[in-house]
Amino acid sequence: MAGSRNWIPVRGAQGTHSRQAHADLPEGTYEREISKEGFFGPAAFLHHRRPPTGWVKFEGPLRPRAFDLARLQEAQASPWAAPVVLRNAATEVRFWKLGPAMLALARNADGDQLLFVHQGEGDLFCDYGRIAYAAGDYLYLPRGTMWRLHPAAPTAILMIEATNTHYTLPDRGLLGGHAFFDPAILDIPQMDAAFRDHQALEGEFPVEIKKRGQVSIATYPYNPLDAVGWHGELAPVRLNIKDLRPLVSHRYHLPPSVHTTFLSDRFVVCTFAPRPFETDPGALKVPFFHNNDDFDEVLFYHAGDFFSRDNIDAGMMTFHPSGFTHGPHPKALKNMLVQAKPATDEYAVMIDTRDPLEVGEAAQAVENTAYVDSWKG
Repeated sequence: MAGSRNWIPVRGAQGTHSRQAHADLPEGTYEREISKEGFFGPAAFLHHRRPPTGWVKFEGPLRPRAFDLARLQEAQASPWAAPVVLRNAATEVRFWKLGPAMLALARNADGDQLLFVHQGEGDLFCDYGRIAYAAGDYLYLPRGTMWRLHPAAPTAILMIEATNTHYTLPDRGLLGGHAFFDPAILDIPQMDAAFRDHQALEGEFPVEIKKRGQVSIATYPYNPLDAVGWHGELAPVRLNIKDLRPLVSHRYHLPPSVHTTFLSDRFVVCTFAPRPFETDPGALKVPFFHNNDDFDEVLFYHAGDFFSRDNIDAGMMTFHPSGFTHGPHPKALKNMLVQAKPATDEYAVMIDTRDPLEVGEAAQAVENTAYVDSWKG
């Protein structure tokens, strides 16, 4: 996320250490990474005699937090009425439950919108046509797009806004532009028969437009989704997490940044999907301990067995403020070098923000305040 920097030059080593990061650790030690720019800058790897999260008490605002968003039961007809879970100047994260079809259309004038479908299925109607959605879909909506969801089943959505800016795809570098997912797999809306049937709806159509966090309503005496065609290089897209092909290395535990799916100016959205465990005997088979000194880290757990976390269920979210040392929970740590299964079985969405996040009131109401104690042996 940062350009070229002239980092202070250090090439050093002291004491007992491994030759390779995340592999062949000195016997009886636990590795902790300290790095710059998330996992993109210079790094140091310290070897500790005890797990770096072995505290007996943790007090103060830096404590890690966990929220059970599945307990937010109230359905809202408008995305702008959905509770804010986390926010800063660069992004706004909401958790939205929707039953019947949206009563009004929505338009986000504050920035690009990303909808991650946690539960449900149905259709999204927008300026560009219709696109079906199902659980596990990312729906990208360019800023200013007019849209409406018509669920076929109760729907729950994690909304991630790129405030006053855009979403792009990350540069895959030497891997090439088709790694992780081929952009050709992105689906665009279709102006099909179902869209034309939706266009035929009559009556008044309010459009709820969000700008600077406030909602204005423009009401039309006809359905404003009345375009008969479009062309160009900008449109909503759909990407399902089951279409992702995670990057793997059998000899090295890759950092979570390799799973970056969408990129914005001050944050990234990553996706964890099932992948084979490392097979090299000396390679770590769990996430390594690290300091997230430059980014707040957020994980939304969508489905599966979350192997590095204990007592985490689908629909929960964890929040690790920057400056907090963390890593696998004690039960996962027992499998640091040997895993009973050949592959992970988890789907999760990660949001790493460069600027500190504020917790919304709705999230505080469903917080598990004992989460900080889950690292105790």
